[in-house]
Amino acid sequence: MRKSFDGLCGLVSSGLQRSPTSCEVFVFLNRSRTHIKLLHWESGGFVLYYKRLEQGTFLSPKDGGNEMSWSYLVLMVEGIHVVKSIQKKRYSLV
Repeated sequence: MRKSFDGLCGLVSSGLQRSPTSCEVFVFLNRSRTHIKLLHWESGGFVLYYKRLEQGTFLSPKDGGNEMSWSYLVLMVEGIHVVKSIQKKRYSLV
């Protein structure tokens, strides 16, 4: 968790083969899942969010995948663990 903007951008570019300026949110957790960093590009520059827990741990991303929904990210950062949920179908352009 020592990397800052440039180091995290390097990880995104080389490790994930993604563009750091793609307006996606990139999530980084330490091994013990007590620290989280979110890297995001906004018009004009990068934003880095950092949160350290005094107690407990962050949930692991589901399925260990590389992508997660915005709602899951918000729940993860807030420390809300949903055991069972039903998501209704919504209209989507895509």
